Amino acid sequence: MILIGENINIMSLTIGPAFKERNPRPVQELARAEAEAGVDYLDLNIGPARKAGDELMTWVVNTVQEVTDKPLSLDTTNPVAMEAGLKVAKSKPLINSISLQPDRLGQGLPLAKQYNADLIALLWGAEGMPRDANERAMHAVNFVYQANEMGIPNENIWIDPIVSPVSVEINQVKALIEFMAMLADIAPACKSVVGLSNISNGTPAHLRPWLNRTYLVMMLKYGLHSAIVDAFDNDLMALVRGQKPEIVRLVHRMMDGEKPDLASLSEEEVKYAKTVRVLTGESLYSHSWLEI
Repeated sequence: MILIGENINIMSLTIGPAFKERNPRPVQELARAEAEAGVDYLDLNIGPARKAGDELMTWVVNTVQEVTDKPLSLDTTNPVAMEAGLKVAKSKPLINSISLQPDRLGQGLPLAKQYNADLIALLWGAEGMPRDANERAMHAVNFVYQANEMGIPNENIWIDPIVSPVSVEINQVKALIEFMAMLADIAPACKSVVGLSNISNGTPAHLRPWLNRTYLVMMLKYGLHSAIVDAFDNDLMALVRGQKPEIVRLVHRMMDGEKPDLASLSEEEVKYAKTVRVLTGESLYSHSWLEI
């Protein structure tokens, strides 16, 4: 599985000021740390970057490439800044992301074609967030068709079905899992990718990793190719790297309908089991779900 480190982000209290001041040290230290943690790509999120975004993206890409040869995910809604990053990327980059909104699609697909970049197809339609698994499928087919018409092969397309917070809408959480089971059939050779941390938005900080890790394992059941993650969640890295097979088996058995006796499980397994119940809608979300 491919992991994309999310940590170089303009919203960070250390990285945001470093971007503004063009101070390379915090950016390079974080890039090295993410690479050493074992991620496969580094996401460079400069936000909308409306003012001098091209200059900022060029600086960020070059700054990171001085200390690591990890491939880069370029993350901005500014197409001029995106192209600036594509021009200086040394290895095949990933465009994060292109949605089905007409302006984003019309500007993004030509860039992906021109620079032979992989791209994240964000299944956000002209009318906004997809309502269910079927609408996600419709958007995916539409996106792939338009990308193919531009000469972009399925192998270059990473489909993002949009993770939404469990604290807001459980039906969206369930719909994404349903869509993941459909993806290989409706978009052969396309990859899948999710912004994992979205699942735990709005949740107390100490609880967020349990939702992130459990949801990741649930998606692995349906062949999740990649995820944008916190590079420094060691337990998440261990799960992905096959070091906690008993947890993966437990989560997948529960998805198949098994209801384990919590008294027979370890303390760690109990937390995963309770979190599966929340993410499948069996239990209502609350900040105290691990204590109930």
